[in-house]
Amino acid sequence: MEYTWLWIPVTLLAAAAQTGRNIIQSGLTQTLGTLGATQVRFLYGLPFGLLFLLIVAGVSGESLPGVNGLFLAYTAVGAAAQIAATALMLAAMRDRGFVVVTAWLKTEPIQVAIFGLLVLGDPFSWLTAAGIVVASLGVVLLSVKPKVVTDFSAGFRPVGLGLLAAACFALSSIGFRGAILALDEGFFLLQASWTLIWALGLQTLALVGWMIVRRRDLLLSCLSAWRVSLGGGFLGALASQCWFIGFALTSAANVRTLGLVEVLFALILSRRMFKQQLTVRQISAIAAILLGATIVMAAA
Repeated sequence: MEYTWLWIPVTLLAAAAQTGRNIIQSGLTQTLGTLGATQVRFLYGLPFGLLFLLIVAGVSGESLPGVNGLFLAYTAVGAAAQIAATALMLAAMRDRGFVVVTAWLKTEPIQVAIFGLLVLGDPFSWLTAAGIVVASLGVVLLSVKPKVVTDFSAGFRPVGLGLLAAACFALSSIGFRGAILALDEGFFLLQASWTLIWALGLQTLALVGWMIVRRRDLLLSCLSAWRVSLGGGFLGALASQCWFIGFALTSAANVRTLGLVEVLFALILSRRMFKQQLTVRQISAIAAILLGATIVMAAA
């Protein structure tokens, strides 16, 4: 494909946009709670997703891809898995296992590679596998101290939930890539935008429906916070748009591994790099992330 290389810059943009969205969502958590802040990425991201679709369709001049049973199935699996992953992650962190969960969540790229091979037949070389492992270990090393990964003082529940959450995040990536591949031949940007709209639509419908039945007060609070939420919705939609473009061009494992640089972006934005001297462990971790990402890009 002529634009295959484009997955690299769009994935880096996705990681940067997601970092900004996370910062906004973190602030909204104080007023809307975890569920309300999470809903922002869907409810307020949907209008921007529609705008992206209109722009791509207008520029390309092509008709919308349409839908089929396989596309709908993959999209539904991806949307549901993403919501489930978020719920599992939050449940694990409520068990006072935040650091442990953070470490085990970083197994996501490894699980993406495995699921991608089993479900979609996306192959990966030993070189790619090495890059995924090196980058993932670098993120774990940067996020937590090594001894935390094997610390089971809080029981095995946080570890199990962390691994299960990572598996669901991995399945969501596979679901979205599978949905894009299930579409008829067409412009890859339009395929990515079309899939994003269906995913955001299903997720918004599910969560808004739940709030109407169970938490109408929370839904009203989300709507009242529209000014701040618009920024989070835009960055969330931009990040998702870029992730989906990456999925349209290469395997989800490549995209999600390179996306681990999000940790470095978050570190830079938090100014931790500038407030204190980096330790040998942190320098080694950053080097591992960059090395692993470089290996994956070279092998793609």
